[in-house]
Amino acid sequence: MDLAIVIPVLNEADSLAPLLEEITTALAGQTGYEIIVVDDGSTDATGDALSRCLERCPMLRVIHHQARQGQSAAIATGVEAARSGWIVTLDGDGQNDPADILRFYRTLREAPADVGLVIGHRARRRDTLLKLLSSRIANRVRDWVLGDDTPDSACGLKAFARETFMCLPRFDHMHRFLPALVRRQGGRVLSLEITQRERTGGRSKYGLNNRLWVGIVDLLGVWWLKRRALRPVAEERE
Repeated sequence: MDLAIVIPVLNEADSLAPLLEEITTALAGQTGYEIIVVDDGSTDATGDALSRCLERCPMLRVIHHQARQGQSAAIATGVEAARSGWIVTLDGDGQNDPADILRFYRTLREAPADVGLVIGHRARRRDTLLKLLSSRIANRVRDWVLGDDTPDSACGLKAFARETFMCLPRFDHMHRFLPALVRRQGGRVLSLEITQRERTGGRSKYGLNNRLWVGIVDLLGVWWLKRRALRPVAEERE
């Protein structure tokens, strides 16, 4: 198994079938892969939609959280279950283009050994003015506080080694801080420009009220972790 594609979803019943079809088309004959969809306690028809998809997509694996745990927990569940050592994540709403999966995977595999993360940069976003503004401010503040040198830390399209992820500290909302966490471990981060697409269904789970205050707390927490990172330079002497 060369690649595991991990997709966290919450109430995305209408988006899943088209998204999975696009993924299988994009990867047909290119590499061995599995698709792991983690349903984070959906309350709509997502479970039924995934059951139908399982009948048509032999590469698909579905994991259900009994109750909502959050996007970071869903990603962690998928990465832990992966049979491959290489992971690409993308959002379940169809806004990430599956045609980018191979580009991210190959960029990571061909990159120098110190590159721990390849992440998307949504240069042309299809979002409301408020969401665009809040995201731009959040990215600038993150860069200023954490020095992650990443223009779009929250982009859902990412590629990394499973081993890299498993060594990172776990906490709610950690998926928004992966660049800073990878850099904390001594890794480099590459950003690739992508085009965000229109939603194919569902609605955004994030807004100003449920991101601002927890974002500030999380930012301070990651800043604390970064300042206390242990990366000793050592050598064995004969």
